[in-house]
Amino acid sequence: MEILTRKSELRGFAPSPANKRLLDTLAALVGLVLLAPVFACIAVAIRLDSPGPVFFRQGRRGLGGRTFRVWKFRTMVIDAEAQLSRLEQFNESEGGVLFKMKDDPRITRLGQFLRRTSLDELPQLLNVLAGEMSLVGPRPLQERDCRKAGAGFDSKRLALRQSVRPGITGLWQVRGRSELSFEQMLQLDLEYIDNWCLSQDLAILWQTVVVVLAKKGAY
Repeated sequence: MEILTRKSELRGFAPSPANKRLLDTLAALVGLVLLAPVFACIAVAIRLDSPGPVFFRQGRRGLGGRTFRVWKFRTMVIDAEAQLSRLEQFNESEGGVLFKMKDDPRITRLGQFLRRTSLDELPQLLNVLAGEMSLVGPRPLQERDCRKAGAGFDSKRLALRQSVRPGITGLWQVRGRSELSFEQMLQLDLEYIDNWCLSQDLAILWQTVVVVLAKKGAY
């Protein structure tokens, strides 16, 4: 069962998970239709830039800790997953839960642009349409990240983070992105869950556009 915040009820407004799901579905449908030409152009550019598939699919933890496969435009070389173990020593993320490396050698030339502009995340509208993700919510973690987080963070806080559908964007994206530690990201995610309302989702979506256009904190 999906858990959402209750502080907004004290303010006289009780948001409905059904309303959130309806907004997600309609926005994903409209977005996929309107962005179809953009998808086509990016797909052609990826095929011309480096060998490999257009899309990259990876297992992530979603609602209730269930695993699903996230859709992204491929931004790395085709054997990127196999190279991760040798690059762990260069991880620049505080605490090491997430893997962040500004000059990651696995990222393709086009991939650098797609990541800076967050265009690589657009295919996740398919995950939203399938009910695996929401437009706004905590980012879904990789299996690697979940293992590392489970070893160093309170299990109850991590479980609460997985009590809602993960999002394409969230407070983490608009308040620092890769510049924040996992602890800071976790705190923002719990803050989002505790204060959820549709107006907050709309505000985060707008702030995401501003942050993306400014190319802040993404690599």
